[in-house]
Amino acid sequence: MREYLLTLCITAAVTYLLTGPVRKFAIVAGAMPEIRARDVHREPTPRLGGIAMFFGLCAGLLVADHLTNLNEVFAKSNEPRALLSGAALIWLIGVLDDKFEIDALIKLGGQMIAAGVMVMQGLTILWLPIPGVGNVALTQWQGTLLTVALVVITINAVNFVDGLDGLAAGMVCIAAGAFFLYAYRIWYSYGIEAAAPGTLFAAILMGMCLGFLPHNMHPARIFMGDSGSMLIGLVLSAGAISITGQVDPDALALFTGSEKAAVHQTVPVYIPLLLPLTIIAVPAADLVLAIVRRTWRGQSPFAADRGHLHHRLLEIGHSHSRAVLIMYFWSALIAFGALAYSVNSASMWIVLGVVFLSAVGLVLLLLPRFTPRTPLWAQAFVPPRYRRRRSAGAEEAVEALEAASGEESAPADDRTPVTAGTTGVNGATAIGPRSRTAKGRKVRI
Repeated sequence: MREYLLTLCITAAVTYLLTGPVRKFAIVAGAMPEIRARDVHREPTPRLGGIAMFFGLCAGLLVADHLTNLNEVFAKSNEPRALLSGAALIWLIGVLDDKFEIDALIKLGGQMIAAGVMVMQGLTILWLPIPGVGNVALTQWQGTLLTVALVVITINAVNFVDGLDGLAAGMVCIAAGAFFLYAYRIWYSYGIEAAAPGTLFAAILMGMCLGFLPHNMHPARIFMGDSGSMLIGLVLSAGAISITGQVDPDALALFTGSEKAAVHQTVPVYIPLLLPLTIIAVPAADLVLAIVRRTWRGQSPFAADRGHLHHRLLEIGHSHSRAVLIMYFWSALIAFGALAYSVNSASMWIVLGVVFLSAVGLVLLLLPRFTPRTPLWAQAFVPPRYRRRRSAGAEEAVEALEAASGEESAPADDRTPVTAGTTGVNGATAIGPRSRTAKGRKVRI
């Protein structure tokens, strides 16, 4: 565990330290496109954050290769090299798209080629555990097609959900955390060495996301772009493929009594609907809804719009930060709920806990629909949106009282505006910090 944590910390540190220079490079290179109709941010923001994330991935793999226990992963398996090859290709395509806006079909072809590169180097699904049947071996063509489909679906699911500051990185980090705990349990508790690559991929993926999040939280100073969203989607799918298609349920049968029992135990994270999509259930649902919505309108499935789940949360009335936190909540509930069910599927408390938290999540979703009538004496303690608005007669009465007492309220036009630095790069200068106060205004400490 200590070596995994060391790899995670180094990956996060490299990603965090490189994101600042990458932001300056993106500004100089002009990777700062104009605001589109579907965008939520109001000012041009540099992209190419995936460059820092890719070098964080390289640093994590390099450090793991020189550690005593993790070095065996590179000696006994070719999966880390397969991941690095596919990641380099998909990262290069993403960088070109962030700068030149390449066609969607070209990106799709690049995603399939990157998946094929990983398959050629051994990172593929060899068999599927089917409930009630057991272990089903796949032919070479079946394994290749299933692997490519899983990689493409995961990449596009993460790419589609990357619409708010910190949303994609946070959701993938949550999914990677749940997946790391599951893979580590298989590797450490059962002693199955085939689960070690998937555990390493999950630890590195968490480091990439944690290192990038401080720069990407609202208001974001840099976006990961397609170079980052497609990269973390590929790493997430590589871990799922490594666990699902490489770990033989026959090995787990030694600990659970039979192969069917082993398959039943691993179903919650292995193959819900034949693909391990519980770890990215929310992005996958957003992807399916987007395809259905656009196809129903007669548009291309790759045509951008403002109908994603995070856009709908903003339309309901949630703030930017609250919408991101709600998406985090649902991702954590699904991912860790599946993890808890895989550990003890017979516990009714787990099911009741998931149901209760789901009800809490529904209340949070519908919270802007309900505006409580706050008493007059409590209005000073609640946010302005929950305060009662004064009527016209009340406003005139207040003005009359102020005139009688000789006090005049300062007109709104005489207020000194607060500047926020030089506008143009997300409310801040290109290389300087954000300015919080106006010139000449005293700041109370």
